Amino acid sequence: MMSWGLKTRGLRPIGLDIGHNSIKMIQLLMNEEQISVLAADEVRTPEGIIDDEQARNKFVISAIRQMLDRGNFDGRNVISCLPNGKLRITSLRLAEVETDEIEQALRKEVVQRFGLDPDKDAMDYVVAGNVRQGNEVKSELILLATDNETLKGHIETLECAGLRPVAIDTIPCALFRSFERSLRRREDRDRTAVFVDVGSSFTTVVFGPEGKISFVKQIPIGGQNFVQEVAAKLGINTSEAESLRGMLRTQKDSRTQKSDSTKDKCAEKRQKLDVSTQQVIVDAISAVAEDLAREISLCLRYYTVTFRGKRMERAVFAGGGAYEDILLDVLRRQLTVKVEVAEPLRGFDLSSERARVHFDSDREGLLCEWAVAVGLSLKGWNEAKDDNCQAKKQVTGQL
Repeated sequence: MMSWGLKTRGLRPIGLDIGHNSIKMIQLLMNEEQISVLAADEVRTPEGIIDDEQARNKFVISAIRQMLDRGNFDGRNVISCLPNGKLRITSLRLAEVETDEIEQALRKEVVQRFGLDPDKDAMDYVVAGNVRQGNEVKSELILLATDNETLKGHIETLECAGLRPVAIDTIPCALFRSFERSLRRREDRDRTAVFVDVGSSFTTVVFGPEGKISFVKQIPIGGQNFVQEVAAKLGINTSEAESLRGMLRTQKDSRTQKSDSTKDKCAEKRQKLDVSTQQVIVDAISAVAEDLAREISLCLRYYTVTFRGKRMERAVFAGGGAYEDILLDVLRRQLTVKVEVAEPLRGFDLSSERARVHFDSDREGLLCEWAVAVGLSLKGWNEAKDDNCQAKKQVTGQL
C-alpha cells in the first residue's frame, strides 16, 4: 500500500489505528528478533460524535495531538490504514497472464464493480494463488480500491494532527502482518489459521496460509450491532444498552472471582441485573453472533472449495469484539475449526516506562484489540515477507 522508503530495522513508525470508537497509537523498536513496545496510547471517541463525520474528524486531530503532546512517541512518522467503510474489496479470477495485462484487466474491474476512475482513484491487488476452474487453471486475485478523495482526506487528517505519513495501509494487510509475525515457529505455521478482527462496524476475515494472503472478506457486522440489537429488544438508547452490556460482563466476571471486600460486594449489588433483563441481553447478542458465525462459515466453505486440498484448523479472533464471551461461545458451537483469541503483543518486551503507562492495568488481558495497530507499526520490518501486502500499482498513489 502506499509507502515511502521505510527502514526495516530499529525504531518503527507509529502505528495508528483510527477505529470507529477509539484511536490507538503504538510504536515498536526492533532489535534483531526482539520487539519492544516503545510507547502506546489510546483515546476513546465520544459516542455523540461517532456518526458526525466533521465533528469526528476534528476530534481525531485533537486526540492525536494530545497523545503526541504527552511526549511518549519518538518522531512523527506514521503508518495508518483506511477505514473498512471506505475500502472496496473483491476477489476475481483471471487467466494466467503477464503483470501488465493483469493491471489492465483490474482497471476495467474497478470501473465495472466499484464505479471508480482508474486514472484518478487508487487501487491495489494481491495475487492469492492458482485455482482450478473446470479444466483451466486461473489466478485468484484480491482487488482493493478506494476513491481519491478518501485517500487525500485521510492524509490531510494525519498532517493536520502533526504526523508525517510514510505509508497508508489497509486493515486486512495490517491484521495479516500482525499475526504472520507471531507465527515464527514451524509448528505454528503448520497449524493453518484464519485471522478475524471483530471491530465496531465491520468484521475483517483474512486467510493467510503459508505466509501469504489468499482470501479477504469484509462483513458489515461488529460490536455496534450487538449494542443496537440489545437497545432494540429493550426499547432503550444505545448508551443505555452499552451500559447494560458492560454490567452483564462485570456481573459474569464477579461470579468467577471471589472477593471478601465490602467495597466489591456493594459494587456487585449496585450493578446486579434481574434475570429477565440478563436473558434479553444474552438472546440479543446471541442472535447477532449467530449471523456473524454464519458469514464466517461461508468464508471457510468458499476457501475450502476454491483452494482444494487446503483447510483451516483454527480461527484466531482479534479486535474489541473478541472479548465478547457470548460471541465466542456461539463461534465455538457453529464453526468447524478451533476458536482462539489473539495475543498480538505476546513475546513483546513491555518493560519500557512509556509502554507500562498504558499497559500496566491490562497486563492480565490479551490486548487483542491492538492487532491492527501492531501490524501497522510492523509494516516494512521484513521487506521479503511484506511483499504480499506491497502495492503493485500506482494510480494517484498506492493504497
